[in-house]
Amino acid sequence: EVQLVESGGGLVQAGGSLRLSCAGSGFTFDYYTMSWFRQAPGKEREGVSCISSISGESWYGGSVEGRFTISSDNAKNTVYLQMNNLKPEDTAIYFCAVDPWEGLCVLRPDEMDYWGKGTPVNVSS
Repeated sequence: EVQLVESGGGLVQAGGSLRLSCAGSGFTFDYYTMSWFRQAPGKEREGVSCISSISGESWYGGSVEGRFTISSDNAKNTVYLQMNNLKPEDTAIYFCAVDPWEGLCVLRPDEMDYWGKGTPVNVSS
């Protein structure tokens, strides 16, 4: 059974940093993309970042590019999201997701097959 467990969320002041982790287990596919999405209250789920296990290429949503960095440890099926210069508008529940047998990032929620339960990020002004 595929499982994704996020950690690292919390409360931080604007301008601060957090590092999220997503540990995957039960993977039976040789390659995949792992992505971060976020959802703020009353808003749709938004793609934040994605990384390909086969190429290492990454993709970022426009609102976080230059501030967030995604990385991965394929041996551990784990992906990280370093978030710097956080802003109040980054406040949301952050979810990781996996698109199995996919080498190219397609940052759409309906493309993902597996989801974690999320970790909350709250940025105060």
